[in-house]
Amino acid sequence: MAVNERTSEASFKESVGLCVCSNLKYGLNFMNELGSQDGSSSGKAIVAEHLCKTFEITKGMLRRKKTQVVALKDVSFEVDYGELFGLVGPNGAGKTTTIKILTTMLIPTSGRATVLGYDSRKDVTKIREKIGIVLGGERGLYTRVSAVDNLRYFADLYGVPRNIQDKRIKELLEFMGLSDKAHVRVETYSKGMKQRLHLARGLINDPEIIFLDEPTVGLDPEIAIETRSMIKGLVEKGKTILLTTHYMFEADALCKRVAIIRNGDVVALDTPSGLKRYVMETSVVEVEGFGITEKEVARFREMKDIISVSAELGENKQVLKIQTPKGSEIISEVQEVLKDSHIYDIKIKEPTLEDAYLKLVAT
Repeated sequence: MAVNERTSEASFKESVGLCVCSNLKYGLNFMNELGSQDGSSSGKAIVAEHLCKTFEITKGMLRRKKTQVVALKDVSFEVDYGELFGLVGPNGAGKTTTIKILTTMLIPTSGRATVLGYDSRKDVTKIREKIGIVLGGERGLYTRVSAVDNLRYFADLYGVPRNIQDKRIKELLEFMGLSDKAHVRVETYSKGMKQRLHLARGLINDPEIIFLDEPTVGLDPEIAIETRSMIKGLVEKGKTILLTTHYMFEADALCKRVAIIRNGDVVALDTPSGLKRYVMETSVVEVEGFGITEKEVARFREMKDIISVSAELGENKQVLKIQTPKGSEIISEVQEVLKDSHIYDIKIKEPTLEDAYLKLVAT
């Protein structure tokens, strides 16, 4: 197989791709071969203790000035073995930086992290041997060779014995629904097929912990649903998963517990149901209409009885979600603000995880 000889194990692991699709009629038998390792019957799979990370950047052309950028201020959490743990937050909150520290790609400025009982500073090789990193995007596949060639190459990088490789590759391709394209060049694959191959790549070493960073971003709805089904299947097989996502309904459906990060701090950590209690005393007024403008959205955000407003201003339809303690009492005020717009429907809804998230990141 022809591959770039300069590709290193480190660069491979930094660019591991995205997971997708389940073909659950097939089983991944090899996942049960190794069983519980490294004392995983006790303790925690992941421990982050007061993680802080700062970067030094240089600005200016003639008068260059160095400044400090704080990516993480104080991030602490623990993940149990076999748990699907969610990490959510706005762009720049520190989610990816946290994952890079846990997967040994970055060294924290201060604080400590352990993965499977190993220290992320001292035990880099031991951690990398036992984790799978599945980052969003399409990087990390060799498109001029087949799926089998890709998986065999990465199996060699991870040191998977040759007598195990063929069986494992076959099972993974069956699980991903790629068996009929196993020997076809990856450059001919659709986006969804490439996503499935990314996941197979992340599983080739039978990792005990899988880090999934935005696994459904940019996917068609059908493929995204298959991806979530696949993630559930991995948890059922005993895998520990740390998931980052922008989609609150995804975190609500998949995660046992969720940590919300804002500006490098963990501002809340609980089950999805527990987080919803932050907004139990509020209601969400959902407005569907046409002709709603940014100016009207801004007026709602200035009103004293409104906690938060989210807006989807599409070309043909706009949807507003207004979080308020007043419930139906605020409908007349909403109608007054939107009197020049065409309103199709106004609903009062129970708070969701997204509503809790919006309140916590806006606080």
